[in-house]
Amino acid sequence: MFTPNQADVRRFFCAAWRKQVQQQPMEAIETIAAQWALEHPEYHAQLADEEKALEHTGETSESNAFLHLSLHLSLTEQCSIDQPKGIRAAMEALIERHGDLHAAHHDAMECLAMMIWETQRSGRPPDVQTYLSAVQRKATAD
Repeated sequence: MFTPNQADVRRFFCAAWRKQVQQQPMEAIETIAAQWALEHPEYHAQLADEEKALEHTGETSESNAFLHLSLHLSLTEQCSIDQPKGIRAAMEALIERHGDLHAAHHDAMECLAMMIWETQRSGRPPDVQTYLSAVQRKATAD
């Protein structure tokens, strides 16, 4: 299993952005990462300066581009393989509700981030059923 550290994640996103800007060939996962970066112009400066990105401590009011883009990437991958089972249908319903993939992602990312936070806080394995149920509730909320 590949378990990247914080620096690895930041290098990955910076490299994908650099390749996007320079119109260089990319691996499929880099293409997806760059597409999400394109949706977030507020992160372009952070992604363009790998050295600064690696030094960033997270102690500023600046949002964490790398966490945010990682959540987008995770959701994209989850939907592509429908893992956890049912996430693809839940996301399709959420996209239908919002009429926009990006807005739907942001809604679902709240649920994913909550699951990650609960897992870290409790030390227990991720509760994917609670996560999936939360995304489904957002898709059907009035």
